[in-house]
Order: sequence, then structure tokens, then C-alpha cells
Amino acid sequence: MDNELQYNIGLTLIPFVGDITAKNLIAYCGSSEAVFKETKENLLMIPGIGEITADAITRQQVLDRALEEIKIIEKEGIKPIFYTDKDYPIRLKQCDDGPLMIYYRGSSPLSADRVIAIVGTRHATAYGKRMTAEIVEGLKETGALIVSGLAFGIDICAHRSALDAGLNTIAVVAHGQDIIYPAEHTNVANRMLQSGGIVTEFLSNTPPNRENFPKRNRIIAGLSDATLVIESKEKGGALITADIAFSYSREVIACPGKADDIYSRGCNNLIQRNKAALVQSAEDVINHLGWKEEKNKHNRQTELFQNLPPEEAAIVETLKASGVPMYIDDLALKLNITPGNISAHLLSLEFSGILVSHPGKMYSL
Repeated sequence: MDNELQYNIGLTLIPFVGDITAKNLIAYCGSSEAVFKETKENLLMIPGIGEITADAITRQQVLDRALEEIKIIEKEGIKPIFYTDKDYPIRLKQCDDGPLMIYYRGSSPLSADRVIAIVGTRHATAYGKRMTAEIVEGLKETGALIVSGLAFGIDICAHRSALDAGLNTIAVVAHGQDIIYPAEHTNVANRMLQSGGIVTEFLSNTPPNRENFPKRNRIIAGLSDATLVIESKEKGGALITADIAFSYSREVIACPGKADDIYSRGCNNLIQRNKAALVQSAEDVINHLGWKEEKNKHNRQTELFQNLPPEEAAIVETLKASGVPMYIDDLALKLNITPGNISAHLLSLEFSGILVSHPGKMYSL
């Protein structure tokens, strides 16, 4: 039995301990096992931990359920990924409320070079289905990983279109790995295991309860460079995903529709409120995300990287290794450079055309 895995799963099951609190506990105690073995007196000294939470931790009643899950994981070939594991998706790790543990079945790496979420209404129109298929087909040249939620409508159209185009596609689901919901999409889900995969934060025997879907949506947004909304009413799960992506300082893009079309009002509102960029084709998506420019970046960057000061060279190498935008505070901490000094270096690199800045004090090559 993997004791570390048992404690990691157990930590996700403690009542009143969410993902942010759990990460804080690990930061103070050193590991999931250390959290369970800490005294109540010491737990109460950790910010945000009160009597009820401390009692829940010290009772340790969740470890038996964690052991049951390990047996299921081993039997079904499910891959558990803890947020400190090297295989944990790098984009999701940048989200403060990212899940502590995810469970994965599939063949595709979750940290691909280019990842886009495609979401929309469950009541997709012919227009929505056509736009989804055309955009996904047009993204074939980019090799992008397509993420969606396996739901009826735009979601399943995105998955099918990705498979047809030869692109990997990931479904994020709101239930355990022991079922597929909706059951009508089982065949597509099985195909995805060979060209993508299925991700969830929920343990086996967890049904697709209504409250699980907003949690699912934050993973869809967190896994991706950008969220594309194809069609949506004024309210709906796709808009929740877009709002979460916006809060993560990720790109949000949307297809416009007729002013009087009920299933385009959500997209039109996103664009009107400057929360999403308007796209009408795969070329628009590629240009907006800068994916076309990346083809020609390498040679230009190689020239620019020469003769950099040591601190700036270290920043460039760190961002290159990351592969995704990084927060200024994370860069400063990783490189042991004061915030004031790193700001000056980042500004210099930006003026040189080596870095680009993103909302939320994030930087990338």
C-alpha cells in the first residue's frame, strides 16, 4: 500500500478543508502525512484552522475511505495525480483553487504546448455545431489539445471534431471515473482514452450531482491557455467557465451570433463587455493566441538571448522551462531575486522583445 497516496487522498476528504486550505496545511506541516500526525494544538496555530477543522483532521476517519479508493485505482488503472507531483498539469497548478488531487485515465500529457477549452450550450444549433467543427479542423496544424466537458451540445461536438481531426482531446467530468455521464457518450469517451483522456477530481462512486459541475468548470478553465465559447444563453455553465478563465487571467474568446438568437446572447454579451475577444474562424483563434508567430520565434529568440546579463538569462531559462506564463512573484522566489530588481529585468526583457506581459503580472517568452 502507498501510505503517501493514502494520506494525499485522505486530505481531500477532510470536512471543512478545501483545496486552498489543504495546500496551506501542507505548506505549514510539510506533507499530507505530517498534517494528519500534527497535534491539535499545533494545527490551531495555523492561520484559518479553527476547532472544528482541527478536530476533523485529528479524528482521521477519512483514511479508511482513502484506502478503499486506492484499491479501486489499482484495479481500474486510474492515475492519481497530486498537486505536488511532476505530472500535475502546470497550468492548473497556477490556479490557487486548483484541485489538490485529480484522477486521470488516458494517453495524452495534460501539459501540452497548446491547450484550448471549447465550451457552449447543451442545446447546440446547426450554426454552433458547424463553427465548432470548422474551428477544430482549422486548429489541426497547431497540434492543440482540446479540452471540454463531455456534455451534450457543443462539448461533445468539440470532442468528436478533435478526434476526427487527429487532435488529442481531454474530457473533464463531474463524477468519479467509474461511470460515464451522459452514458450516450461512452463510445466517444472510450475513443478519447487512446487520443486524450478523462480527468476528474471526484472519487469513485461520486454521482454527477448538480453542485459538481461548477467545480468541474474551473478545471476546464485551469487546464487551458484559452477558453472559447461557441454558443451560450445569457446564463449557463459555459459562461461560468468563461468567468473562471477570466479570473485566472487566461484568454477568453467567443463566436458572435445574431442579436435575436437566444443561444448567442451569452457570447455577444461577453464580447460587448470586453470579457472575450471576437473570433469567427480558426485563423482568428490562432492569430489572437499568437500560435502562428510561435513557429518563427525560435530563431529570432536565439539571436536575442545572446549576451544577456546573468539575471536576465536566468529569467529566460526559467520561463523556457515552464512553457507557460509565470507570475512575477513566482519568478522572484524561484530565482531569489528581489521584487524590485526582477521588475527592472522584466521591463528590460520586454523592451528587447524577448518577453511579453500578460494581465495579472504574468510573463512569458
